[in-house]
Amino acid sequence: MEKTYVPKGQITGEWYLVDATGKTLGRLATKIAEILVGKHRPDFTPGVVLGDHVVVINAEKISANATRVNEKKYYRHSGYPGGLHEVNYAAQLKNNPDRIIRFAVQGMLPKNRLTQRYLDNLKVYAGSDHPHQAQDPKPLDLE
Repeated sequence: MEKTYVPKGQITGEWYLVDATGKTLGRLATKIAEILVGKHRPDFTPGVVLGDHVVVINAEKISANATRVNEKKYYRHSGYPGGLHEVNYAAQLKNNPDRIIRFAVQGMLPKNRLTQRYLDNLKVYAGSDHPHQAQDPKPLDLE
């Protein structure tokens, strides 16, 4: 009978830096989701947040195919009757490029109680500046 591995003690997470310039949205989001869940680590345990953080810079320079740019829509609802708001991909990229990556990663995370804790470890910035220099994030090569 095999025993289940459970990490003991303080779990230390790593900080990773991802440059989204020219990257495809879906491929980038799957790699980020894999890191947030911890599937890349040898001590991966389902149901345990291992504490890895991902900092994404240059979200405004992400690439997508022409069909997605023209047809993709983002929806939100205010909770009131008639409160459905619709924003297309191009407008979202212009106004809030960080939300595009955040929504894509959120869709690729497991739907359970840990989802919000995983998303709290994701930091997305439109430009190349970020306030996490003190954590010394390691550049992550997604090729």
